[in-house]
Amino acid sequence: MTTTAQPPAAAVAQDAHWQSTLQRLRNRTRPTATLTICDDHAAKDALALAQYEQRTTQRQHEGSESTPEAKKALRAAEQKVKAAQQAVDDASIVLTFQALERTALDALKKAHPPTEEQAEDGFEVNVDTLGPPLIAASNTDGMTEEQAREFLDTWSDAEAASLFSTAWNIQLESRLDLGKG
Repeated sequence: MTTTAQPPAAAVAQDAHWQSTLQRLRNRTRPTATLTICDDHAAKDALALAQYEQRTTQRQHEGSESTPEAKKALRAAEQKVKAAQQAVDDASIVLTFQALERTALDALKKAHPPTEEQAEDGFEVNVDTLGPPLIAASNTDGMTEEQAREFLDTWSDAEAASLFSTAWNIQLESRLDLGKG
């Protein structure tokens, strides 16, 4: 009679754990970031005022939150903030960017090497030529390279920099924790 060797129970349990871990690793989504654009200054000012009034109300009622008047005032302040936030949200444009797969990002970086001057300044890519294709490739809303170039060329310097930075910085985001070792 032949017997088949069985692996140790600990090895089987560890393998099942690894399979589960491996599946979770493969199912991860790449990091995303959003850029919110709101041109409605009145809505933004109303939100800032509502938030200020909410903080003031909370300070005024510290220690007395359980009184009916305090509860009513705090609820009213919270509702005012909620309504003002909804007005800002309704007036806003939200662009979403997702980190590219490493090989795609490496190919983009390789296709846009720094100029001699940029290299001397420590740049690893040509930020002037990399912007539109990086923005288009990482934007999940469907922005094209031509649209990205248009926005980079026509928006204010700070807004164009924010557009590029959002697309670039999500490529650098790490969600890893190396532990306390």
